[in-house]
Amino acid sequence: MRFLISTVLFTFFATMKAQVNFTTSNLPIITIQTNGAQIQDEPKIKADMGIIYNGPGVINKISDVPNDYKGKIGIEFRGSTSQSFPKKPYGFETWDESGEDNDVKLLGMPKESDWTLNATYNDKTLMRDGLSYILAGSVMEYAPRVRYNELVINGQYRGIYLLVEKIKRDKNRVDISKIETTDNQGDALTGGYIIKIDKETGSNSGAGWNSLYAPYSGAWQKTYFQYEYPKADDISYEQRNYIRNHMNTVENSIAGQDFKDPQKGYRKYIDTQSLMDFIIINEISKNPDAYRLSTFFYKERDSDGGKIKFGPVWDFNLGFGNVDYCTQGNPEGLVILNFNEVCPGDGWVIHFWWKKFLQDETFYNDLKLRWKYLRSNQFSNDRVNFVIDSLSNMLGQAQVRNFQQWPVLGQYVWPNYYIGNTYAEEVSYLKNWVKNRLIYLDKVWEIKDSNVTEQENLPISIMPNPGNEIIQLKFTSLVPTGLQMKVVNSSGQLMYVPYMEKDQNLLELDIKSLATGVYFIQLTEDKQKRNIKFVKQ
Repeated sequence: MRFLISTVLFTFFATMKAQVNFTTSNLPIITIQTNGAQIQDEPKIKADMGIIYNGPGVINKISDVPNDYKGKIGIEFRGSTSQSFPKKPYGFETWDESGEDNDVKLLGMPKESDWTLNATYNDKTLMRDGLSYILAGSVMEYAPRVRYNELVINGQYRGIYLLVEKIKRDKNRVDISKIETTDNQGDALTGGYIIKIDKETGSNSGAGWNSLYAPYSGAWQKTYFQYEYPKADDISYEQRNYIRNHMNTVENSIAGQDFKDPQKGYRKYIDTQSLMDFIIINEISKNPDAYRLSTFFYKERDSDGGKIKFGPVWDFNLGFGNVDYCTQGNPEGLVILNFNEVCPGDGWVIHFWWKKFLQDETFYNDLKLRWKYLRSNQFSNDRVNFVIDSLSNMLGQAQVRNFQQWPVLGQYVWPNYYIGNTYAEEVSYLKNWVKNRLIYLDKVWEIKDSNVTEQENLPISIMPNPGNEIIQLKFTSLVPTGLQMKVVNSSGQLMYVPYMEKDQNLLELDIKSLATGVYFIQLTEDKQKRNIKFVKQ
């Protein structure tokens, strides 16, 4: 009911907004002309689009000739709940004159034809999506690239939008093998596929299948897997059967008694590095949709490894303390463990996989080690604050016009937990929330294994760390005569014993054969053991 009232109120407020005098911007300017046609929720209508971008630090004028793109597009409304807001989100394809897909670069992003324009209406910082994709892009195999812009449709100013790459199979997006409708046997049948867990509205008509398993014991909800690539209209009967049967096998491995076993359990089928990063990105934001909606994963062709990889991440406008239901604005608590308990009546709940993953002590320890590494690097306080401050500064002038067009500051828009009276207050709330969230995650993901010795306290250094093929171990003195060395994984399982020559202080280790993850070099001398961590990327 509150959502309905909010929608009515802000439809009213939208009619009361001040006229925006829009002439210049430090952001790129996107103009769209529909030539009398009305944009709708399917099918796409043909329109003309121009993008004005004069380069970093150069002002863009609405009177400038489009210089980044000028051509045809097919455009429609996108999203589910977000379509009910007066500031609409859009999806569009770049087309040629005949209406066929036309792969082009937009604002420096790699060539493609599928794009989205996110409205960020109920996120008054305008940056929750952008922040999340930037952070994810620094650690994951792929995260959607983004560009902020100001949008004008049919001569009317529409505010700040976020141009985002649509999730799609492509060498510059989800880089998996292309699969044709005729690829119905052998290695070609095994990939690539993109699957999602989401509401059944939107692209691909919601075609898919129900999981063999309930989300949790006694749940009335179902977990529904949808075909994202190939599209439902393109996927063959054999391909449907293959990916469904493969996912049944994966689910059986997670539910089975041997699920922790590296050879028999889920690790045989799932890439744990992508799984860790997927969890970390969603937990930093405490994304209430995480794991149950807007959740994508993809399967590589067997000849390319064949494993399930999680991602790309998607849709964070409700994260970072922006919801007043279920998880609410509290910066504490793990969505992966707690959502089903605090929100059992929701129609979409978290599948059993996610809590089960954390019951694997080896994986959970790897996750904590990954968190510790990222907190000293990509996700340090300084780095995260730098991204927020950079986005805030970039949007500083344009946000004034945006909130003239959409006067929502100081007003409730579903499902806001915090309501700031100014843009600065909204940004300040976000920064404080993130600070407290990182403090909480540092505490809950603290490494408590006393056997893990910090590298800086040992007479040895490892470079590079993380590494991919060869790492070097450098001792501060010659290798002691009685020193024994072996490489183990995070559960203590022996990987191999390196060959060491005495009277040397530099040793090279070949780690190409190791799977991605966290490992330890175990040093034993006079019955004393020391473990030195390294990460295989």
